[in-house]
Amino acid sequence: MLVMDFAQKFYAGSLRSGEGLNVGHAYYKSRGLEDQTIEEYGLGWAPSSRTALYDAALAAGYKEEYLIEAGLCLKYDDGRVVDRFHERITFPIHSLNGRTIAFSCRTLKTGDVAKYVNSPETLVFKKSNVLFGFDKAAGNIAKSAHREAIVCEGQIDTIRLHASG
Repeated sequence: MLVMDFAQKFYAGSLRSGEGLNVGHAYYKSRGLEDQTIEEYGLGWAPSSRTALYDAALAAGYKEEYLIEAGLCLKYDDGRVVDRFHERITFPIHSLNGRTIAFSCRTLKTGDVAKYVNSPETLVFKKSNVLFGFDKAAGNIAKSAHREAIVCEGQIDTIRLHASG
């Protein structure tokens, strides 16, 4: 879905200024990620505005129905459309060929808020069929003598292990 690639680029761009730079980028750096690694993984920031992605996507020519179908936006009974992800760091989830197919987004707030909000299952994303970072690791796994892999619980752990070789 092209709209998912648009969203990934939007979130990555949002990480480079304002609240994204002050909050999201600062968090990634505090976890030991280098800028090159942040860029390689397409990490980003979903702005606080509940319609930031929606507004940008419509302005770029994407249809509302595609945003909803991809799980990027929610449509309420009263007709309002809002971004599913807001005020969170974003981890794009890729298919084996490297295309963005979903997101896992983490709040940096504490309190009574869901720590992670993930994309719903869609035609192209079946959660039980995808491992975060597998697109980056598959080649190395195939080349290794024992075809073994280390599986981690969290995205940051996966990224840091991959970045360290």
